[in-house]
Amino acid sequence: MRTAAVAGIGQTRFAKNMGRTELDLAVEAIGAACSDAGVEPRTVDGFVSFHVEQVSEVDLVTTLGIDELRYMARTPSGGGGAASILGLAAMAVEHGTAEQVIVFRARNRSKAASYGSDPNQGGRPWAKSGSRLRDFRQWHHPFGVAAPAHEMALIGRRHMGVYGTRAEHFGMQAVAQRFHASRNPDAIMRDPITLDDWYAARPIAEPIRLVDCSLENDGAVALLVTTVERARDLQAGAIPVLGHVQLGAPIHTELSDFFATTAAYGEHDSGAVVAGRRLFGRAGITPADVDVAMVVEPFSLTVPLALEQYGFCGMGEGGPFIESGATRWPDGGLPVNTHGGSNGEAFVHGVNHLPEAVRQLRGTAVNQVEGAEVAFACGAITDPSGAVLLGVDR
Repeated sequence: MRTAAVAGIGQTRFAKNMGRTELDLAVEAIGAACSDAGVEPRTVDGFVSFHVEQVSEVDLVTTLGIDELRYMARTPSGGGGAASILGLAAMAVEHGTAEQVIVFRARNRSKAASYGSDPNQGGRPWAKSGSRLRDFRQWHHPFGVAAPAHEMALIGRRHMGVYGTRAEHFGMQAVAQRFHASRNPDAIMRDPITLDDWYAARPIAEPIRLVDCSLENDGAVALLVTTVERARDLQAGAIPVLGHVQLGAPIHTELSDFFATTAAYGEHDSGAVVAGRRLFGRAGITPADVDVAMVVEPFSLTVPLALEQYGFCGMGEGGPFIESGATRWPDGGLPVNTHGGSNGEAFVHGVNHLPEAVRQLRGTAVNQVEGAEVAFACGAITDPSGAVLLGVDR
């Protein structure tokens, strides 16, 4: 078994309605990641992406002039898969299946960026469901649960009912991330907000307000993964992958088991509770060793849920943890989403959280956590998900 490492990171500009194809965006981000590492794109021999990714491997091979592709993989589940793509790439490198693997996500996410009738062809997928439903949505849409915000509102309400979490706790995380974004030149939302602004924001689905929501934008992100030894010889150096885990246990996903299980709240040993134990056990460290965390949050309320389930605080303590200021840079004990996250920097299904973890460990982040040596990143825990731990090269 070899140790995998991130050797390069790249991204496009993030904006609304950029008027560019997803292939164009993907190629720019991949080129930037290769340039960061100091390698030629044609030497890439693996790709990992989402199952809803519209940019095909064949198009990338042709456009980038790749010599030979040895590894191709895709992970399911939108915001849940952001860390999983990095884990799959690391696994390929660790086992010698490939030498230089690119993980990427390209997205035309703006409401007006739709370029076809398929739900995955830009725009809002749930807006293209049509009038006749034959899948799980037939049990949700007639009752008003048609979009992710509706699903998450129910999950948030239950957390509030079980643990006494307040809606303001979610708002405090939204405020913290918008403060982080205000200092990030790559962020779309550069104006900080206050808790009063959160109160005044338009309700989307109680307790979710507009500023709790991920942005709708275009953009692409890519990372280059190779061996630690190889990365050390490249110009950006190595950020080793300390551990990775995937999570497909019974959890809240599209409300299919809303009343059948409480695993999403850690009341049983399943879901992210078990995944976290596996992750930290494999890495030989504990949550207390983590210096900075990237939590993919299509809505800000997923942050306290993830922190609880992965062991950064006790069950039901996520809201007070945020209220204490622990997730806010620079004074918090565990700054979360220091680039601004999905409601501040951009929404690329959370993949833009991964370069920020790398920047923190390189010491080049805008909101740099002093002495950061271990970074945690997880996908949205309300979907089939995953998590990774990254560290500095020793």
